Amino acid sequence: MLAVHFGAGNIGRGFIGLLLSQANYETIFVDVNGAMVDEINQKQEYNVVLAAENSQTVTVKNVSAINSIANPEKVIEAISKADLVTTAVGPNILAIISELIAKGLSARAKTNKQPLNLIACENMVGGSALLKEKVYNHISADEHAVFDELYGFPNAAVDRIVPNQVNKDPLEVSVEPYFEWVVEEPAFKGEVPKIDGVTYVQDLKPYIERKLFTVNTGHAVPAYVGHQLGYPTIYEAMKDNQIQEIINGALAESGEAVIQTYGFDREEHQAYIKKIIGRFQNPYISDEVTRVARGPIRKLGANDRLIRPAGMYMEVTGGKEPTYLAKTIAAALKFVNEEDAEAVKLQQMIAEKGIEATLKEVSGLDADSPLLMVIMKEME
Repeated sequence: MLAVHFGAGNIGRGFIGLLLSQANYETIFVDVNGAMVDEINQKQEYNVVLAAENSQTVTVKNVSAINSIANPEKVIEAISKADLVTTAVGPNILAIISELIAKGLSARAKTNKQPLNLIACENMVGGSALLKEKVYNHISADEHAVFDELYGFPNAAVDRIVPNQVNKDPLEVSVEPYFEWVVEEPAFKGEVPKIDGVTYVQDLKPYIERKLFTVNTGHAVPAYVGHQLGYPTIYEAMKDNQIQEIINGALAESGEAVIQTYGFDREEHQAYIKKIIGRFQNPYISDEVTRVARGPIRKLGANDRLIRPAGMYMEVTGGKEPTYLAKTIAAALKFVNEEDAEAVKLQQMIAEKGIEATLKEVSGLDADSPLLMVIMKEME
């Protein structure tokens, strides 16, 4: 079986590539990093270190890579033969790779009538749906019916902490042992792939929001509040009692939102929260605060990890204030990092328009929103 995976970065190699290898796929990585592509083609294997007190090293074999800038025709050929296509490139890059994927799928449809599924393994809601939308922008109206028949774009929720790292071996990647990969089964065309570690569900939205509003919301606390308090890493920030109070409070609020909205078992969700907080305290996988905090405009979006659970919490509790989520949102609005384009843009917007107008613009909150008032009170 052949898998084509877009993105040969740490998440691509250390998470998706690892699971594909363990499911006996031959994996072709597609990337624009020429040095990484050359290294993969030279060695045709790499190590993944499961970072914990008793660490394990797993060797991923049967891999190769294509430079999509230098050899786009090879990517098209690979897609035409693939049994599965996956991505881990970042939400903003899906639009960029969509044209090449569209060309590959168009070429495939002429010679290969086997169904193919494309799973965007991105840290976002509806990644595969967005990829489908972008791919369809590059095909003719006549091709729509063919694509609808042959190609599935199942949405997925993925979760594994893979920090920035520099290793002596450029292909080696260190990841946390814990992971979660949940995929919506009804969207598949043809046979559902057998991949150990993937959970197939009928309705993905509860699992996406549970993950987003626990893992990503939780990670935002030591990132944004930790940055305000001067901590360089998530691990160091998590030792602070104030951050412990805020993360427990914020995840209690977001937890109440998902429990009441989707009917998750309360005790099971409390255990899930405890496990997530424990992951952030893993000394073998600590990440830089600035890396986790990057992209504050996107993370303050209407449906993302801070604004959405805060609004849901107010809805399910009859207007109770999401105190700890508001503290985290306020810290995100104060995030200053000259090396992060979104952080720079956010502070420029605040300087020009003020905090309230900026918050309304990036979050989509109305002027009379109760949540807006709670956040502004916290800012003061």
